[in-house]
This record gives sequence, C-alpha cells and structure tokens, in this order.
Amino acid sequence: MQDHRTPFLSAGEKETLRAFLDYLREAIVRKVSGLDADVARQPQVPSGTSLLGLAKHLTKAEVFWFPYITAGHEVAVPGDAVEDGDEVDGVLERYRAACTESNRVIAEADPEQRTARSYDSRDLTVRWVHVHMVEETARHAGHADILREQLDGRTGR
Repeated sequence: MQDHRTPFLSAGEKETLRAFLDYLREAIVRKVSGLDADVARQPQVPSGTSLLGLAKHLTKAEVFWFPYITAGHEVAVPGDAVEDGDEVDGVLERYRAACTESNRVIAEADPEQRTARSYDSRDLTVRWVHVHMVEETARHAGHADILREQLDGRTGR
C-alpha cells in the first residue's frame, strides 16, 4: 500500500482543517478498498470492530455532525451497524457522498458561527465540529491501520 503523507500547506483555518480531514477520509477509503465484503465485515478485535463497521460509523458521523447538527438540515442519519448485505463499494460510495455533502456544509459556514442545532444541550461552533471530526476520523484511521494489517499485512497511510 502506498504511503500517503500528511498535507503540507500554507492556508487559512478552513482550508487547513479540510485538507487534514480529507486526508484522513481517504486513509479510511484506502484501508477498506480492495477487500471482499466478508473479509471487511470480519471483526478483528474483541469489541467487534471491523473495517466495514468503521466506514459505516464514519458515514453516520459525517451526516450527523455536518448536515444535521451544523447546517440543521432534516436528513436521515444512517445507522452504523454492519448488515449481511453490505458491500464494500456501496458502503464506500455512501461514505464519499456524505463527505462531499459535509464539505459543502463546511464551505458555506463560518468557523465562528454556532451550529444550527445544539448537541447534548451544548452550543457548539462550526470550528468545534470540524476539529471534532478531524479527531474522530483520525482515531478510526489508526484503528483501520491496525485492522488492515491484521487482515493481510498491508501497511501504510
């Protein structure tokens, strides 16, 4: 697996956060891509975490945090349970579509503005949501690194 490097850029806050988030999103896609659905569905740790499960969880997080919480859109937030019929290409297609919509929300928002919805009775800024999703995606990209290596020995970012 080719090793992709952290983005190096001189840009404003939004552009920098988006570049890092996009880099991490693509790391998730690379770790899940090329696997048979049955293999991608296999839990690799006692908690039941699988690569397909991570992709579905992050799809849910993208929809929840950006269109639903940040923009206040009335959208159906997808579930993240891995189903027998889930295929790698379909799950990744939905993940990429969610990321594209999230980037649209980010582009239209000011980092200082409050989200359209509060979360757990907390007022949040768009900046907080963006940083949270960098953190959330990075944590799971690290998990995906380990899971993929356990499956077939492939390493790299």
